[in-house]
Amino acid sequence: MATLPNPLPKLATDPSGRSLGLQLPPGTLLDETLDGPWHQPLLWFAGQPAGPGTWTALGAPAGRAGLLPVLIDVSEVDDWEFAPEETSYPGDHDADEVLEDHWEEDPPDDEEWPGLAPAPTLVADPDARAADVADALSQGRPWLKEPHLALVPARRSADIPAAIGWSGPVNHEEDVARLCAVLRSWEDRFGIRVVALSLDHLAVSVAAPPAGLDEAEAVAAEHFAFCPYSVLPGADDTLSSYAEQLVGERLWHFWWD
Repeated sequence: MATLPNPLPKLATDPSGRSLGLQLPPGTLLDETLDGPWHQPLLWFAGQPAGPGTWTALGAPAGRAGLLPVLIDVSEVDDWEFAPEETSYPGDHDADEVLEDHWEEDPPDDEEWPGLAPAPTLVADPDARAADVADALSQGRPWLKEPHLALVPARRSADIPAAIGWSGPVNHEEDVARLCAVLRSWEDRFGIRVVALSLDHLAVSVAAPPAGLDEAEAVAAEHFAFCPYSVLPGADDTLSSYAEQLVGERLWHFWWD
């Protein structure tokens, strides 16, 4: 995929990041992929757990240095399979086409793909919403047992999974950049930010959530195409029942089988 200059190699000789205008705590550079060490670090993550305020303290300065924040579960990071060499560029894909492709593989109730949902009204600053959601997630979740702040060289938050070659959705989509194209579209329409990753879970903050059920049902269709496992996990689940949970919701959480 197309890449920006990667500031992370500087941290090998300057761990505090002062040359990048940062004041980082002790941390780890990760460069191991499925095919062995990558030619440069994929991400840096802090050695200490994230807490309230960590995202704001490190994330904003890091952004000016070309690094974007995301929480990762370090309890299982050794089991992650990074495949940047197999990842394309998100900008080469169309979100509507990606979602339609996945929808047509197993459409619910044999319905036709309804197309992309319209953009709701922005109700919060996307970056401020991301910081609030990250602070809440820093307390941990069953799928995010040991959240630490990571920094990733990426053009935009939606590109973070592709930038590191994250393989969480591999059973649903082998090229995560195609799903990042959808995340880019959500970034534009719903003000999302990628705030957390674990082995096969992804969470995004939402600054423009659907305000009513009709809007939410349109979004639910996109979520089903993006990640059917988390939308309809049981035989009795429906898109409508899932949509009810999306009204006003500031966090979207997905997991792949």
